[in-house]
Amino acid sequence: MIEVQALRKQFAPGSGRKARPVLAVDGLSFSAADGCITGLLGPNGAGKTTTLRIAAGLIEPDAGQVRVDGIVVARAPAAALARMGVLSDARGLYPRLTARENIVYYGRLHGMPAAAAARRAEALAEMLAMQPLLDRRAEGFSQGERMKTALARALVHDPPNIVLDEPTNGLDVLATRALRQTLRRLRDEQGKCIVFSTHVMQEVERLCDRVVVMAGGRAVADGTLAELAARTGQADFEETFVRLAYGAPGPGPRGAP
Repeated sequence: MIEVQALRKQFAPGSGRKARPVLAVDGLSFSAADGCITGLLGPNGAGKTTTLRIAAGLIEPDAGQVRVDGIVVARAPAAALARMGVLSDARGLYPRLTARENIVYYGRLHGMPAAAAARRAEALAEMLAMQPLLDRRAEGFSQGERMKTALARALVHDPPNIVLDEPTNGLDVLATRALRQTLRRLRDEQGKCIVFSTHVMQEVERLCDRVVVMAGGRAVADGTLAELAARTGQADFEETFVRLAYGAPGPGPRGAP
């Protein structure tokens, strides 16, 4: 289970006389349960990526906390990360290593014996239908091939919690379908807690058990798709999202006419 409690993060202003600090996350709270896919949905700049980077221990919050199975990430990052698999927006594969070597290397970083990491790489390759990739160098991979390898790397230590930042970016239709199937299997067969950020309505409708709608660094809505649709009185989920995120039909900042 992943719990976000009163999270706040502000970044220093950029250059320029009129530059102001950027409040990326502003008192955000939500929880993601085991055996459930929770989507963070929001427009660009809503704070989704910052939230997930804090959850992954990459940056520290100014206030509030993220707990992973009861472990506060900022206080015990190694213990929290041992229970979490993270697929960030930067895939970060080592290009000179094969897919197998990338996966096994991360397994070793998590303290797995070499033989166990190698067996796990084989099992993940079968689950993700990536056996032909295992002994190819990552430098020539397509977007879909990089995604599969990065996901296998994130899952190598069999974490109960999985965090993905816009995982379908740049993927073709077949790769996107394969990713959806994998996430459903991890939820249904292994009871994983899965949190992923997106701004793609179709991904939310096809995958999510619960949705947290973010705008301006805050959660403006939290519930199942049916609950959010009932709240707005809209049958179309895209229209539901627009009304929740922007406060009115049509584009524009929340609360704007």
